Amino acid sequence: MFSHVFVGVSDFHRALAFYEPIMKALGVEPRFCDPGRPWAGWQSAPDPRPLFIIGKPHDAQPHAPGNGQMVSFLAERRDVVDTVYAIALASGGSSEGVPGLRPEYHAHYYGAYFRDPDGNKLCVACHLPPT
Repeated sequence: MFSHVFVGVSDFHRALAFYEPIMKALGVEPRFCDPGRPWAGWQSAPDPRPLFIIGKPHDAQPHAPGNGQMVSFLAERRDVVDTVYAIALASGGSSEGVPGLRPEYHAHYYGAYFRDPDGNKLCVACHLPPT
């Protein structure tokens, strides 16, 4: 369904330090990193798309997070949700909702919400029962 998701950042190196450990915890491989542009992308497996990309806005205007926009990452297990949330907060992110069940979505929805250092809202969610 998606080709890629691009999230704007104001400080590329700070954003890269935030996202690299999150992607590693999710098992998402880096595809490219070009600090000169600046941008970096991670790819899904086994296919090369969709990509998750961070970078400075193309129009050279300052980054501004949107209201009502969120990117949600898929976790295979609930403990991965907990790990990613902890990494996000330790890497300069802020909480928007601690890890836990959200039965208003469905019986097995286990998610956590946070913002990156630029204010972009993110989620990590597992849709499976505990293992």
